[in-house]
Parts: sequence; structure tokens; C-alpha cells
Amino acid sequence: MRHITARRSLVAAMDELGQAGLNQGASGNVGLRVPGGLLITPSGVPYEQLRPGDLVEQDMEGGVVQGRLRPSSEWRFHRDILAAYPETDAVVHVHSPYATALACLNRPIPAFHYMVAVAGGMEIPLAPYATFGSQELSDQLLAAMGDLRACLLANHGLVVRATGLEQALGLAREVENLARQYLLALQAGDPVLLGLEEMERVLERFAGYGPGGGD
Repeated sequence: MRHITARRSLVAAMDELGQAGLNQGASGNVGLRVPGGLLITPSGVPYEQLRPGDLVEQDMEGGVVQGRLRPSSEWRFHRDILAAYPETDAVVHVHSPYATALACLNRPIPAFHYMVAVAGGMEIPLAPYATFGSQELSDQLLAAMGDLRACLLANHGLVVRATGLEQALGLAREVENLARQYLLALQAGDPVLLGLEEMERVLERFAGYGPGGGD
């Protein structure tokens, strides 16, 4: 079996997402760059049943190199993100409760808190709705994400990308926490947003910190 260490890491990542409540059952998926292509979680396998041999290796054209199960229906945007961002090695997609709630309201996450800059910009954007598993969804996602590292999918969930798997998992947790805080603020009134100049200062400061930024 090829890429056993990467396979074990992906299984552990899916378990971590499930235990943290960011995914339930067979929802969500994780992809990891390997030489010549990617490893991705299979379609329809609950995280608690996932084993290293269940993961699917694909080439960058979408063909299956090794795997007895079907790849995640979202393999297209995993492949396209890895192709578009050479510095990215890991992609995490979750249906986490708070980020998904905002996505179903068709709301991006604006600069209500300086930690929004953890995704690399002034907001965490929202990609327009497209059918799951479609090339249209992948195209909409990449257009909305731009040079950022996280993006909500309208009526769907959250996608993050990072240099490594641990960084991607951490970013998914952070965006879910921001989504929760933003929803709480909306319940109390109209959140006060930080201005462009302040967010530019925050981004400059984040550039000097380790992975994830913050205080």
C-alpha cells in the first residue's frame, strides 16, 4: 500500500474532525498532496469506520491510481486547489455547525474580529451555491477564495487549505470558532466591523507570527 504515513495522517485527521464536532458521520472530506497527485477520503464512509486502505489515490487528471472505493464526490475541488496553489499540500472540507449555518444564510464572515485575518485577508468569503461534486462548485470556490486560505460554500459548508495537514485542521477549527462568535454577535445586534487600515495592520502583524497568527 502506497503512502502509508500520509494515509494514517488522513485517517487521524478525519477522526479529529469528527471528535471535535466539525463533521458528522460520512460528511466532509480531506485531501493531501502526494507525488504525482493526491490522497483523498472515500465517498460515504463514516469517519469512525475509516481505515488507511480506504483512502483513494488519484492523479491530477482525476484518475484513480490506487483504491477500492470511490473517491469523495468533492475530489474536483481538492484537485483544483492543489493545482492552483503550489504552496498548498492539504485541503479540509467540513460541514461544521456554525460555519454551515452562516453558509446557509449566504453570509461571509466580515472583519468583526481581527482573527478573521487568520485566513489571509479582510474577510472569509462566500462562494455562490453550486451542486455538490460539480466542476461548477470547484470553479466558484476557487474564484471566491482568491489568494485566501478559507472560504464558505453557500448552503453547504467550509473549505480551508494550508501548507500542512495540522495547519489546515487548526484553520478549520479557528474559522468554526469565528463563525460561532459572529452568529452570537448577530443575535445581540449589528457587530462593529474593523476598518480597512486596521485589518491591513493586523495582516502585517500576522505575517511576523508562526502558523495561524494571533496573540
